[in-house]
Amino acid sequence: MKNQRKKLVLVASVLSTIGAVAQGNGTAGITEATQMVTSYFDPATKLIYAIGAVVGLIGGVKVYNKFSSGDPDTSKTAASWFGACIFLIVAATVLRSFFL
Repeated sequence: MKNQRKKLVLVASVLSTIGAVAQGNGTAGITEATQMVTSYFDPATKLIYAIGAVVGLIGGVKVYNKFSSGDPDTSKTAASWFGACIFLIVAATVLRSFFL
């Protein structure tokens, strides 16, 4: 009987300690994770803008080559490359405003 009571007190104290530790670290962990994720948005937005600039340059060269060679679907190619650049810029801006 005494042995069971000791075990019960031991289990109760261990469970209460685990509960207290989990409550304190949970809030700090969520706050730290939020700060880490939001700190990645500025560099990621700049990276997406840089990718958009490279895509724009590549698209400009391809459209120029098609225009110079007299290809009839130059306007379709220009529209697709221009649309890709606009999508990258808008997507980066919307994601940044949505999450921050």
